[in-house]
Amino acid sequence: MINFVELWVYLSGSPLLWLTATLVVYIAADAISVALRRHPLANPVLMAVAFLSVILLATGTQFPTYFAGAQFVHFLLGPATVALAIPLVRYLPDVRRTLVPMLTALIVGSVTAITSAVLLAKLFGLDRGAMLALAPKSSTAAIAMGIAEKTGADPSLTAVLVILTGISGAIIVTPLMNVLRLKNYAARGFAAGLTSHGIGTARAFQVDPLAGTFAGIGLGLNGLLTALLVPLLLPWLLD
Repeated sequence: MINFVELWVYLSGSPLLWLTATLVVYIAADAISVALRRHPLANPVLMAVAFLSVILLATGTQFPTYFAGAQFVHFLLGPATVALAIPLVRYLPDVRRTLVPMLTALIVGSVTAITSAVLLAKLFGLDRGAMLALAPKSSTAAIAMGIAEKTGADPSLTAVLVILTGISGAIIVTPLMNVLRLKNYAARGFAAGLTSHGIGTARAFQVDPLAGTFAGIGLGLNGLLTALLVPLLLPWLLD
C-alpha cells in the first residue's frame, strides 16, 4: 500500500511540485469558469488563488517554498506582456483611428488611478508604506514591483495589491460597462487593461478579441506611464 505521507514528503522536496500544482489548479479553475459561461464572479484567477491558498494552508507549506517552484510562472510575466503585441498588429488600423482619444484616456486614467489610491489610503489613515505600495497598483506586477523598490515600498505588499486590483477589476468590468451601456469593445478593453492590468486583459480576451487587444495596449502604456508618474506625483500626494 502506498504511504501517502512519505510520498508527499518526497514530492514536496521537488520545486516542480508547486509549478505543476499551480498549472493544474489554474486549468481546473478555468474549466469551472467555462462551465459557468465565464460569469464575471467565476474568475479563474480568483478561484485558483483561493484553491492554492487552501492547499498551502492544509499542507503547512511556506510561501518561499511554494515560490521556489512556481517562480517560472512569475518569470513568464515579462514575455507574456511582450507577446500582447501580436494581436496588436491585427488591429493596427483600429488603433491608429483611436490614437488621440486613447492617449487622452491613458493620461487621465493613469493619474486618477495613482492619485485616488494614495488619497484614499491617506483618508483612511494608512501608513506611508501602505500608500507607497498602493500607488502603482494598476500597473502590471513586474512593473509595479520595480516601482515599489525604487520608492521604498514593500514589493511583496505591492504584488498582493496588484493582484487584488486585477481580480476586482476583472470581476467588475463587464457588469459596469453593461450598466454604462458602453458597447464599443475597444473602449471596454482599454479601460480593463488600464485599470486592472494582466488579469483584466485576460478577462477582456475572454469577452472579445478586439477588447483583449486594446486591453493589452492599455496594460503596456499604463505600465510605462505609471513608472514615470509615480515618482513625480508622490511628493505632492504625500505632502
